[in-house]
Amino acid sequence: MTKLQVLTLLLATSAALNLGCASGIIAVYAGAGTAQAILIGGGAVGGAMTLFLAGVGVYRH
Repeated sequence: MTKLQVLTLLLATSAALNLGCASGIIAVYAGAGTAQAILIGGGAVGGAMTLFLAGVGVYRH
């Protein structure tokens, strides 16, 4: 992997984690329990990374 690819992957991971943390915090303030907030945050991280990796996969072919 080139340096640009590694940095892009790190940026996408950072953005996904920030999105997941924000989703979890919003879920807690909306009245969800801790376990539900973790699942919601994890789902947001998984969704964001799936979109990024799908975009990379389409771009490479």
